[in-house]
Amino acid sequence: MKGSSWFGNAQHPRPGWRWAAALVLLAAHGARAQTQAPPAPISVELNKLEPLPAQAAAPNATAAPAAGCRVYVVVANPDPEPITQLRLDLILFGPDGVIARRVALDLAPLAPHKTAVRLFDLPGQPCDGIGRMLVNDVLGCQFGKREDAPAGEPHQACMDRLQLSSRAKAELTK
Repeated sequence: MKGSSWFGNAQHPRPGWRWAAALVLLAAHGARAQTQAPPAPISVELNKLEPLPAQAAAPNATAAPAAGCRVYVVVANPDPEPITQLRLDLILFGPDGVIARRVALDLAPLAPHKTAVRLFDLPGQPCDGIGRMLVNDVLGCQFGKREDAPAGEPHQACMDRLQLSSRAKAELTK
């Protein structure tokens, strides 16, 4: 086939150039889909553990009521939509590694592109009795306030987005 090419010739054009163009377009679309950035992480920082002041004992009380610990958590929403639900299942471990307590922590609502501090008190739990906090699960997770928003994001997708850190003596892990 002298004077012939894959794309054909003037006398017998082949549809090969159409296939080549289609392949180039598909490759470009696939590359664009693969380079799409994953969602930005949701930063959750255990910032401070502060002893709660002991309550004044009642006149006839035999022992002073147990104090507790105030926990300061800094959470950042990197998204252009609000976080309307973010509820975490936390397991608190003592310094010896034994489970001390289980709590649910609600970090929402959080405005778009907003960092906020959330406080929660642990009555009867001394701060020095907390060695580590484990994010055991995501109990609820939802972004945006659209009427057609799904009931919630898949919990594993939210867990994967959590970026945990700690400035306190106790560590925060997942």
